[in-house]
Amino acid sequence: MHTPTLSREAALDLLKTYNKEPFHIQHALTVEAVMRWYAEQLGANDEIDYWGQVGLLHDLDFEMYPEEHCIKAQELLQAAGVSEDMIYSICCHGYGICIDWEPKELMENVLFAADELTGLIGAAALMRPSKSTKDMELKSLKKKFKDKKFAAGCSRDVIKAGAERLGWELDELLSKTLAAMQAMEDQIVAEYEKQVG
Repeated sequence: MHTPTLSREAALDLLKTYNKEPFHIQHALTVEAVMRWYAEQLGANDEIDYWGQVGLLHDLDFEMYPEEHCIKAQELLQAAGVSEDMIYSICCHGYGICIDWEPKELMENVLFAADELTGLIGAAALMRPSKSTKDMELKSLKKKFKDKKFAAGCSRDVIKAGAERLGWELDELLSKTLAAMQAMEDQIVAEYEKQVG
């Protein structure tokens, strides 16, 4: 069983040491919440904190060291005393893009699949009158997914590859991740306001 090396408070402090942009902090909190939701849904209740912390720290180095993403993170995480297995779990989401560490465990494949998708769903929510995921339907998300010009920075290929790695149809990944963001939205907003003020 995996347990986080750091307390959540220490992990947040580490995140905010290397991330100052509100967008990056919001993304980290979103992926943390989505990973916690998935842990519960997929029967990893005893590892919820681990899944969450991997999500929280997955882009630790991206804001300050974008050219060394998933490489610099290893050094920063080691310096903070994070365990080697957790460093692997955090960094392997960049598989095939910036690192050759392949996701092996279910949790690592969920992060690989859901990371980009949370960005796409978040961008789609901002286009809605409600600015919320709560009234978003799968069909409107699929429409945004097919529109390559929309949120062009969110790699559709990575999302599709993530669904394949999990053995899921694309629709299953889209609907589950949307459900995760809907369920966790209030918590994410409250946590974001607390962290960014």
